[in-house]
Amino acid sequence: MLDIKFVRSNPEAVKENIKKKFQDEKLPLVDKVIELDAQYREAKANGDTLRAKRNSVSKQIGALMAQGKKDEAEQVKKEVAEIAGELERLSALEPELEAKIREIMLVIPNIIDPSVPIGKDDSENVEIEKFGEPVVPDFEIPYHVDIMESFNGIDLDSARKTSGNGFYYLCGDIARLHSSILSYARDFMIDRGFTYYVPPFMIRSSVVTGVMSFAEMENMMYKIEGEDLYLIGTSEHSMIGKFIDSFTDEDKLPLTLTSYSPCFRKEVGAHGIEERGVYRIHQFEKQEMVVVCKPEDSPMWFDRLWKNSVDFFRSLNIPVRTLECCSGDLADLKVKSLDVEAWSPRQKKYFEVGSCSNLGDAQARRLNIKIRGKDGNYLAHTLNNTVVAPPRMLIAFLENNLQKDGSVRIPEPLRPYMGGKEVIKTNR
Repeated sequence: MLDIKFVRSNPEAVKENIKKKFQDEKLPLVDKVIELDAQYREAKANGDTLRAKRNSVSKQIGALMAQGKKDEAEQVKKEVAEIAGELERLSALEPELEAKIREIMLVIPNIIDPSVPIGKDDSENVEIEKFGEPVVPDFEIPYHVDIMESFNGIDLDSARKTSGNGFYYLCGDIARLHSSILSYARDFMIDRGFTYYVPPFMIRSSVVTGVMSFAEMENMMYKIEGEDLYLIGTSEHSMIGKFIDSFTDEDKLPLTLTSYSPCFRKEVGAHGIEERGVYRIHQFEKQEMVVVCKPEDSPMWFDRLWKNSVDFFRSLNIPVRTLECCSGDLADLKVKSLDVEAWSPRQKKYFEVGSCSNLGDAQARRLNIKIRGKDGNYLAHTLNNTVVAPPRMLIAFLENNLQKDGSVRIPEPLRPYMGGKEVIKTNR
């Protein structure tokens, strides 16, 4: 969310930013919110003037009564009553205007970083760099579910009966591999100085609207009926929400956190939930990185975060590449975002396995997350990035470590979590 003072002073820059995000339908909102802001400030100023006048006039009543000027005192009482009536109207108008302003400000997108490429959608994202050599083996790579089924490691049919499409049972070595990857990711981030958290898996609506746009909320979040609670779509939501209405001393920054959670997503607007795949699903688990820092440090932390993901995947011998998200592919709160994609030998292309985002002070402004500095208080910057999110990551792992005989190599970093196994073999 932008500062209303910035919008008021830079309306054309705000409109140009909206155009760069190809959201022209939002252009009228800029003039509308400036008009409402003017009405709000006028109502507030009038209210302050009337309160001062009421206080001044009220003092005259006692003096007039003491002088025996009863009629004049009654006249002044009428004036005070009129002022009180107008103040009551203004007192009701101010919060009404304030609510309308906030409603619009929550929809106007954040100002994107100048380095962000301009493009309409994800088809115009820009490849930045590749890490590792993509390999296509001399044998056919089966579909990821077929690989899992060869280990008796997945049961989609039972999950469809209990929960519907978009859910799964993992079992045996595949389930153990899934948990091992998450455990390794946890320790990988702890070794890089991040503090490990397991956060709440449900959050209130005040946190939901603080961490994401209305469009994201509508497309992602599951609401708990009859309660002001939502299932989280990622642990970033509750981790950023942890700092709502808080002050952090500047000398304690940066706050570097890594969190595990299950994630729940409606996937509204997707091309359908696969009946036999685990690429796009309603429930998965994830290890996340979150940073709260000074504004001037957020570009540096953005680079460090996505590099952590690249290093994690490369430690497991999975080739990856990074893509700069174009303006039209950025969620409204994001200043800059980069996707990490893993190589799929079966598809002979890369696919998304994580996303790194700098949100500037957008979440901090919505949630009132402030830093207590030596020169005064200011809003923090927040960033987040995926370390790993199986089972999607399992697709990349299994395809890149599959051997001709159907067995799967276990890279050295994962072996301690897999009971020392160097390979897992099929049950067929």
